[in-house]
Amino acid sequence: MLFEKIEATAGYIRARIANKPVVGIILGSGLGGLVDLIDKEVEIAYDTIPDFPVSTVEGHTGKLVFGKINGKDVMLMAGRFHYYEGYSMQEVTFPVRVMKALGVETLIVSNASGGVNPTFNIGDLMILTDHINQFPEHPLRGRNDERLGTRFPDMSQPYDHKLIELAKEIANDLNIPVRSGVYLGLQGPTFETPAEYRWIYNVGGDAVGMSTVPEVIVARHGGIKVFAISVITDLGISDSPIKITHEEVLEAANAAAPKMAAIVAEMVNRM
Repeated sequence: MLFEKIEATAGYIRARIANKPVVGIILGSGLGGLVDLIDKEVEIAYDTIPDFPVSTVEGHTGKLVFGKINGKDVMLMAGRFHYYEGYSMQEVTFPVRVMKALGVETLIVSNASGGVNPTFNIGDLMILTDHINQFPEHPLRGRNDERLGTRFPDMSQPYDHKLIELAKEIANDLNIPVRSGVYLGLQGPTFETPAEYRWIYNVGGDAVGMSTVPEVIVARHGGIKVFAISVITDLGISDSPIKITHEEVLEAANAAAPKMAAIVAEMVNRM
């Protein structure tokens, strides 16, 4: 049973940490350097944790990091899991369930995404205000366990409005330009075709990626508040097709990571 598996994994981790984390952070492609945010206390490799998946994607380190940011107890996932890697949605979102069991109340999610809004530029930071779920499997599919959340969760506010306003205020204070927009989640692992990019923009997406949406759904199912931010690492709207490589995505993400880190650190400080 999922609940028992979550409790067993959380128990394994709980025995190895001193304090209960209240903030969870998930790092996306090329953003592993944000681990330097934390005054580290404990690191646990994914492959040593019972029932934990192991990331197979370049740019994802593969460890949990526990410690403090501005005096607050946090846990950070240096590397996430994707549906395209062959994991089920239950496996992709399992770490979020474990976060909830450990005491996390607020989840901060980062990702690298492709921009489809024609006003965006490579390197922009986009605060997620909403998302469109286009994954072929829903993370809550199957029998519901009321101990984990209600059968039909409300998704009228997937991203916490107060956290969004806090992030905008901090970005303004730090003189860091930020965008806001809707993230559309697709399975991957292929980057989108020009026609798909146009379709994403026409249906209301500002950026597209291969993660985040499942984790956010499960976090909200468990009553965790969510804030998410994307680094725009490539652009899909163009008069002529532009070839995209994973290496270029990592390069763009790494270049923007310090700005994202500054916003996230101050958010944790002001929470």
